[in-house]
Amino acid sequence: MAAERTLYAKENRRLIHFKTEDKIDYPFCILLLILLGVGLVMLYSASSAQSQYDTGYTVSTRYLQKQGICAVIGLAAMAVISRVPADFWFRMAWPLYGVSILLLLSVLVFGQSINGARRWINIGGLQFQPSEIAKFTMILLFARLTKDFGPYAKKFRYGVLGFGTALLGILVPLALEKHLSAIMLMGLVAVVMMFVAGTHPKWLLAGAGAAVVFVVVYISLMGYAGDRVTAWLHPEQDPGDTGYQILQSLYAIGSGGLFGRGLGKSRQKYLYLPFQYNDYIFAIICEELGLLGAIVIIFLFGALILRGYRIALQAEDRFSTVLAAGLVTLIAVQTVLNLGVVTNLLPSTGIALPFFSYGGTALAVNLGEMGVVLSISRYRNRAKRQEGLL
Repeated sequence: MAAERTLYAKENRRLIHFKTEDKIDYPFCILLLILLGVGLVMLYSASSAQSQYDTGYTVSTRYLQKQGICAVIGLAAMAVISRVPADFWFRMAWPLYGVSILLLLSVLVFGQSINGARRWINIGGLQFQPSEIAKFTMILLFARLTKDFGPYAKKFRYGVLGFGTALLGILVPLALEKHLSAIMLMGLVAVVMMFVAGTHPKWLLAGAGAAVVFVVVYISLMGYAGDRVTAWLHPEQDPGDTGYQILQSLYAIGSGGLFGRGLGKSRQKYLYLPFQYNDYIFAIICEELGLLGAIVIIFLFGALILRGYRIALQAEDRFSTVLAAGLVTLIAVQTVLNLGVVTNLLPSTGIALPFFSYGGTALAVNLGEMGVVLSISRYRNRAKRQEGLL
């Protein structure tokens, strides 16, 4: 009788495993696809004038075509990754971390220099930023360390030195690349993950103080960084140079009014607003769709982020919880920082708006990361249901 009950429990566990494998979090997936679809539409609208200018007024879809290809690649990666169990990522954390550091260092030797910064590698005609991959591997490694450290994360040796050493392995090459925006973004995500892991708040507060000191010193030593702060505080003092982009962004937002000028009818996109299809695409959204359209898009981002955190809370183990929370936090921080910059609530950081801003590597990697979150949602109730059978 006992043997039959054991066999029955094993068969039911196997059956439940296959059933829960097929159930990704559909609300999260639908929200993601809506944001991607709206993002591609707005990218075309924001980039059409720039595309015509760059191609001698022959092609208006230059940027949309490249972004569309990367979107297809990203969706394919998301579909495949959504079926990869979290255990695989746990095993690959350290190897991928090592590969990321090598890629970041290779940028310093083989990378392309743009505006005095080396951040891009060109392989077979394809240009990508290793820093996008490094963001994922940092989150992945932090999730593994959280599980490895367990309750010891509250101690300075593990919760500060352990996480801090791993973080420096990524941040030092980024500093050599002069990639301040990536450093700031990864630092903020790391703090959130360390808090989730159990690092004592007093160490996090001390780290925040050190970060403030670093920013002050950096602004004092780096002239262009100081110019950004001055332009943020008083853009009207230099409307033709340092304050130009901020003022043009605010003009676009203000001229949109409540309902907007209408899709495709932006005026600022006609080469008045620099990077109108990249970092400042949200200004074009406000101009064309108005306050109501902007609120809808912000609501979609908020719903996606909250749903992602719900998936993290329902994950089957601690590693999956922290991994999902870290990936969702990455999207959340990017979104908040981008919106803050476009509306001049924050100094310019160069951080793009996920799923909207032009950038093939970022889009493909973001979609692949969301595939990891969907994979975690696929297995989220497996352990609880198996325990209920025993």
